[in-house]
Amino acid sequence: MQPKQLWSLLLSRILPKLLGLPGILLKKFRKEGVMELDAAALPELPQDVLMDIFGTLEVPDLIRAGSVCSSWHATYKCLLDLRQYKQPQTPCLFYTCESAGSNVGFLYSLKENRSYKLTLPEPPIRSRLLIGSSNGWLITADERSELHLVNPITGEQVALPSVITIEHVNPIFDASGTIRMYELSYQTPPDLFDLGDLRDELYFKAFVFPDPSTTGSYIVVLIHEPYSRLSFARPGDDKWTWVGQGSQYKDCTYVDGLLYTVNYSGEIDAFDFTASPVKMTVIMKELKYPVCENMYIIQAPWGDLLHVWRTIDVPPNAPPQWVPGECMFETLKIQVHKVDLEAKQRVEINRLQCDSVLFLGHNDSLCLSAQVHPELKSNHAYFSDDFKEVAVSLKNCMRDMGVMDLENSVKKEIVSQIWSNWPCPTWITPNLMKLNQAFNR
Repeated sequence: MQPKQLWSLLLSRILPKLLGLPGILLKKFRKEGVMELDAAALPELPQDVLMDIFGTLEVPDLIRAGSVCSSWHATYKCLLDLRQYKQPQTPCLFYTCESAGSNVGFLYSLKENRSYKLTLPEPPIRSRLLIGSSNGWLITADERSELHLVNPITGEQVALPSVITIEHVNPIFDASGTIRMYELSYQTPPDLFDLGDLRDELYFKAFVFPDPSTTGSYIVVLIHEPYSRLSFARPGDDKWTWVGQGSQYKDCTYVDGLLYTVNYSGEIDAFDFTASPVKMTVIMKELKYPVCENMYIIQAPWGDLLHVWRTIDVPPNAPPQWVPGECMFETLKIQVHKVDLEAKQRVEINRLQCDSVLFLGHNDSLCLSAQVHPELKSNHAYFSDDFKEVAVSLKNCMRDMGVMDLENSVKKEIVSQIWSNWPCPTWITPNLMKLNQAFNR
């Protein structure tokens, strides 16, 4: 860390906590030259005190603090090893840039209005299909359609069970015993795909959810073809477990052992993952008519389930024929409904409680409090492009991204375009925690 960066961090983030002074006063002191500090003169604080302070920092500041000196790095490592770092994080936009290289990704911080450059492990991130992000992890499909979890901050990577263990996917071998194609066998005759082409057809969205039954454990849920059904895997599994119930799913969220899902028709189901086999219950019947292109199911900070509708259509004043590089479809409206489980009704709301905000896209759908994240715009939805029909088939299409006022549907750009259109940028919540267990292949 450069000296100027260190002093900036100390003055604006950490010293206010140590000295009990408002950050604005310390900035004033620094500007007027009132405060002169020497790193060697800083007090040697007990590790438990430093851990309390570090625990209040967001990930970028925590990483900076951990690089100041050996004792601070030891505190940083201890905080993570003991899994005591639970500071709420502001989502960032993960994106790539062709000019930066095939293994480089970026996180754009909404809190700091700046980007961080990250080097990711092989295979190159720009060669992968991004099918989700959850709890700090990207879920990606490589050029053989195999799935990996990647933490872009720590560089940790976890291979998921093989694609050939997904229901209806069969390998086709050549004479030497090497897989040369895949067969998707849910219809007659079955469809055949080259190794790198299956991912575009097979995968819709994926999620990484903490498993409350075991500390540090997790469950990966996959929405995939045929018919946008569900499969899941836990650490130690060597294959995907197919949930042969329900279909046409668009989104899901995991709450206390129950996986809540919403499908294309608006039906909301609950899957009990603690039962064997998994038990499905319909908790909200489908709508009479499909009302929008994308739907999301979200648990709000105050406990309610939210059913969010996102209307996507051709932009007004669009030319008769699509021009490469231009936006083909855009978000026109986002509606939020509270799910009343007792009355079996959806109640439309124009204003979110607790000054909350939404994050929609290929991420795990989020509802966060702007009181906790004051840099975010309350009662707004931050959205990224997840319209698969366009995102996969037209890789050079301008992405449908922005922030929308939920009260009047007025949209603004998040930042002037700094990303490449492929892979599609996605929201991710930074997370430094390691996964305790891996999968088998």
